[in-house]
Amino acid sequence: MFGLELTTIWFVLIAVLWIGYFALEGFDFGVGMLVPVLARDETERRVMINTIGPVWDGNEVWLLVAGGATFAAFPEWYATLFSGFYLPLLIILVALILRNLSFEYRHKGDTASWRARWDVAMIGGSYVPAVLWGVAFANITAGVPIDADKEFTGTLFTLLNPYALLGGAVTALLFATHGAMFVALKTDGEIRHRARALAVRLGAAAAVVAVVFLTWTQVRTGDLSSAVAFVLAALCLLAGVAAAAAGREGWAFLGTFLTIVLAVAGLFLALFPDVMPSSTSAAYSLTTTNAAATPYTLQIMTWVALVFTPIVIGYQTWTYWVFRKRISTRHIPTAQLTAARD
Repeated sequence: MFGLELTTIWFVLIAVLWIGYFALEGFDFGVGMLVPVLARDETERRVMINTIGPVWDGNEVWLLVAGGATFAAFPEWYATLFSGFYLPLLIILVALILRNLSFEYRHKGDTASWRARWDVAMIGGSYVPAVLWGVAFANITAGVPIDADKEFTGTLFTLLNPYALLGGAVTALLFATHGAMFVALKTDGEIRHRARALAVRLGAAAAVVAVVFLTWTQVRTGDLSSAVAFVLAALCLLAGVAAAAAGREGWAFLGTFLTIVLAVAGLFLALFPDVMPSSTSAAYSLTTTNAAATPYTLQIMTWVALVFTPIVIGYQTWTYWVFRKRISTRHIPTAQLTAARD
């Protein structure tokens, strides 16, 4: 199909799904991480939460589809990944559940202590995945110990190596910067100006750490295509920070959005044709060929993807268009603010 192997097509599709997840859910995580930093009172906390209220659950669809597509298209990759990374992925899942519950239950109590407990769940549920996704993908890109039976032979401490921890720092800083850009784009008043100023500071720190990580990645596993993606990602981040400093929030958000898109794309380019390299022996690495499902399965999945992918993208685009306007403290109903202070 299209002159390409179906295994290659599905590797690209899975890469696109992960890119969409990190670029969209990334600012969700960033907003949650920055609530205690940017919001000065309950009103501003509600404003920040409301910026992502209409979209956060739709953004997580990308993760669900990426996991399902990996299971169906590359079952060996899925099996090795989820058995070897079981504990980190479980921690991410629990964090996401608590975070999602905080959005639903925070406003159902009238006491400050009730809201404070759910704020902890929201903030922690944003920080933990932001760091651990970076750790996980850094390990996938660099390679982990896999034996001839395609089984992970390391431990949790194997995954917590310096390169992977640096990857976690990069994703946390990038998502925080992305979230600050989004808050500046979606709000008005004092919180908008604070978010824009914070985005510049976070972006500068993210640029330094990201350049070190991407350079390290390029030296270890990269090629020309990944090098181009990484250079463009760095340029987009610098452009986004400059736009934020100039008060151009829309261009600033686009800059961090493209930074994440290009950086994740670069990781997948550095990974291909492997899907999970083995640090034990290159002969034991999982590739797009030996980890793939049967050709018939991939054919059926391809036709299903051709039908439903445009529908999902169209629906999400419509959602963002409908909720495109800025919000501020004046949009929070007075009755709800009075109840929140009681």
